[in-house]
Amino acid sequence: MALAEEIDLPDLARIEADVVILGEVHDNPAHHINQATAIAALRPGAIVFEMFGPDEANAAMSLPRHDAGALAAALGWTESGWPDFALYHPIFLAAPDAALYGGALPRGEVRRAVEEGAAAVFGAASPLFGLDAALPEDQQTRREALQMAAHCDALPEHVLPGMVEAQRLRDAALSRAIVAAMLETGGPVAVITGNGHARTDWGIPPMLAGALPDASVLSLGQLESAPNGPAPYDLWIVTDPVERPDPCAAFGQQ
Repeated sequence: MALAEEIDLPDLARIEADVVILGEVHDNPAHHINQATAIAALRPGAIVFEMFGPDEANAAMSLPRHDAGALAAALGWTESGWPDFALYHPIFLAAPDAALYGGALPRGEVRRAVEEGAAAVFGAASPLFGLDAALPEDQQTRREALQMAAHCDALPEHVLPGMVEAQRLRDAALSRAIVAAMLETGGPVAVITGNGHARTDWGIPPMLAGALPDASVLSLGQLESAPNGPAPYDLWIVTDPVERPDPCAAFGQQ
């Protein structure tokens, strides 16, 4: 397969690289079925999840993958705010012997990044993932605009730089977990995350370019509508959208 192109469902079974980042819209069931299809074919040594942290991953490792209730309890899923675990369970079943890694951070650390910046929270390893450098001005502007749109234009403008810093921190935490998974298992490593973290222009892939320079990295975005021009992924697939309430209704917007 060529890179930077739309693919069809059968192509999911042919995706391969040292690190395969499988993006998603979190509440779209089709996206998780597609992730499971890709993982079953890849047979990864490890799977890194955005949805939980290292402690939860360690707690789940000793459990049988078919026991959805036990897995969800070990991962603290009900309290996490993520969509129903039943949507994600096929991913665990697709690679029952893969090591599990969690890339989530405590909420307090993410909140600190909004005020103090990603590098201050992440610490000494910040240069490895580029957190010590300011973003290019055009990228900073675009990312702040996306944060505003994602929050229904309801954020005060002064918090937007901090929101971008929080996103950079999450990208770095996921990248750190991927590096650990590669070093400890030898890969391949599959990554389950939202489309925003999978972006090749400013998500996980550019961070891995510095941290894992010799690894091949492939990013798949899963979209609910066709992009206007190239999408910021190596490959992308377009699925039917999910019906959901207007996310801006809570802000009194239509």
